[in-house]
Amino acid sequence: MAESKHADVIGLPLDRIDGRLKVTGRAIYAFEYAAQGSAAYGVIVSASIGKGRIAGIDARDAQRLPGVLLVLTKDNAPAQAPWGPVDLPDRFARAEPALNTDEVLYFGFPVAFVVAETFEQASAAAAMVRIRYNPIPGDYDLHAAGPAAENPGRIDGNAPADSATGDFESAFANAQVRIDAKYTTPYQHQAPMEPHATMAAWEGEMLTVHTSAQLTASPQEGLARTFNIPKEDVRIITRYVGGGFGSKLPYYVDATLAAIGARTLGRPVKVAMTRPQLFHTTTHRTASEQHIRLGADRDGRLTAYGQEALVHCARFDQFTEPVVDAARRLYAAPNRLTRHRRAKLDLPRSDSMRAPGEAIGLLGLECAMDELADALGLDPVELRLRNDTQSDPEQDRPFASRHLAEALREGAARFGWDKRVAKPASVRDGPWFVGLGVASAIRGDVLQSATARARLESDGRLTIELAMTDIGTGSYTILTQIAADTMDMPVDRVAVRLGDTRFPPTAGSGGSFGAATSGSAVLAACRKLKAGRASGTTEALGSVTPADLDEAYSHAGFGAHFAEVGVDRDTGEVRVRRMLGVFAAGRILNAKTARSQMIGGMTWGIGSALLEENHVDLRFGSFINQDLANYHVAVNADVGAMDVVFLDEADPHGSPLGSKGVGELGICGAGAAIMNAIHNATGARIRDFPATSDKLLATLEKLDP
Repeated sequence: MAESKHADVIGLPLDRIDGRLKVTGRAIYAFEYAAQGSAAYGVIVSASIGKGRIAGIDARDAQRLPGVLLVLTKDNAPAQAPWGPVDLPDRFARAEPALNTDEVLYFGFPVAFVVAETFEQASAAAAMVRIRYNPIPGDYDLHAAGPAAENPGRIDGNAPADSATGDFESAFANAQVRIDAKYTTPYQHQAPMEPHATMAAWEGEMLTVHTSAQLTASPQEGLARTFNIPKEDVRIITRYVGGGFGSKLPYYVDATLAAIGARTLGRPVKVAMTRPQLFHTTTHRTASEQHIRLGADRDGRLTAYGQEALVHCARFDQFTEPVVDAARRLYAAPNRLTRHRRAKLDLPRSDSMRAPGEAIGLLGLECAMDELADALGLDPVELRLRNDTQSDPEQDRPFASRHLAEALREGAARFGWDKRVAKPASVRDGPWFVGLGVASAIRGDVLQSATARARLESDGRLTIELAMTDIGTGSYTILTQIAADTMDMPVDRVAVRLGDTRFPPTAGSGGSFGAATSGSAVLAACRKLKAGRASGTTEALGSVTPADLDEAYSHAGFGAHFAEVGVDRDTGEVRVRRMLGVFAAGRILNAKTARSQMIGGMTWGIGSALLEENHVDLRFGSFINQDLANYHVAVNADVGAMDVVFLDEADPHGSPLGSKGVGELGICGAGAAIMNAIHNATGARIRDFPATSDKLLATLEKLDP
């Protein structure tokens, strides 16, 4: 691999540059900075009511315990800026004050902070802080809040909350074949392997924060805003991140409290949230109620196409999950209607979770398309092909590249779709009913702003620096490949340095824009450096902006999911036997990491279809599942054979690299393919996700033994 040259490196399945460091334990994560003995340990105390006020705090017993250095409450916390502002263009850069109010805004709201010499001492003292509350009733029920839900005007991504084309209501009423169905998706939590953690230290007026974050510029600006200090006096370092999936786009009070504790004590302070705290103190995916109406002629061509969604946000926030945004671009239909309605509840903040919008919006939409195919007596793949379009149905502009039809056809051929028996419950394998399902995938492709620095060292090595993050997706590796390819250098002569606000700024990792954005900046820097080498240039900066994505086109990645499931006749247990994903995602930067991303997304689809859900205890406003023993995610035993195929796709109107985001495309539609396979296996239509065994038993009892 060290001898790979220009035109040979990008796209190769290069092993991860940081892989050896991680498997040998030498990759340093946020909580691991500062050796034990030099850093003090902080523990957050969380509220045990859902809404109300703090009536009093007694910290005397906690303060007397051995090793305790500091107990912070609303009574002695320093002044900070108020939370927000809510309408800040970069919501992840809002001020995030801690212990600045006697209000309790949600269950788990931080109400005290204990710092001690050891983690064990801090935990023991935190349990000794006595807090009295004056609770008041809260609104915790999304369904009950539905009638009073508001039109948010705009959704995440700044698209309009509603859209309409033609006369949907009339077209639906007069359609020859109609589907009118309601779907619900549950609250979901990311719960990454590495908890949200921070270590903070001050040197004079300079604050250095090692934190587990997907972004660098946003927490730098946010902490500066919180403490009313210059942004240049805050340094964010996040070299390695043990998973984020959207929950580490914001920064949280662990960073704020670590910084306050460090300044107060004059020594580094580190904080890691407990697993139950992750379920309340960080963000989650909203539950949704979706109303989908599809009208078609007898040939299966859509004449009316509508999807409406009810979601929630925290009482003090305005985030709106873009549930039906994907519906606006997926299929052609002359009469269209999409709507978002938002209910404000007294729950923790909902925000982005992997593939926000598409992940749950396609669960409903692609299952409804399967219902339509069933009503028409039409093959589900053929129905999708008949409604494919090369132009964005609502933006009246062509797609930069769209190969959904090719993905569907290629997947059908590889998966053996022609062997599918259309009549449900027709295929048996011992005690198992067996079925096949399909669903389309779409994920918007965007580009953000980033700058990278390329520097030739005196020994001829190349150093790349930018404030990008690697959240486990392979940023170190693909950026190395891009730099080596552009500079005609072996990959082992390239060093990529990430995750530090002292490096040139980037938009970070999130929204599937990370690779294309940071990679295009590295490409630009290396091209400039290469062009100037003859004149002695040794360092160059290169940048990319959203304007580099041609706005004359609509940009998205596409794919098709195929699934085979077995459903146990007696217990209703569902087993995913095999899955195939075929994707058109532009130029693939690393075949191995891209495939890994898709397999991860498809596995998440298994969780969405069969396992993942949380519930709110309506008495207390708390999430019932608060650990990975009760919040079930897919594990090895849940995953059957998986295969991923990438179509050879060129996108001349996309990013300078020609690539598209893959981090979230793999989850889009994956769960729907599984649900559709369950219907083919049993005849059961489960519209309340996930499809747990109890929801299948009534249908199974009616089938022949």
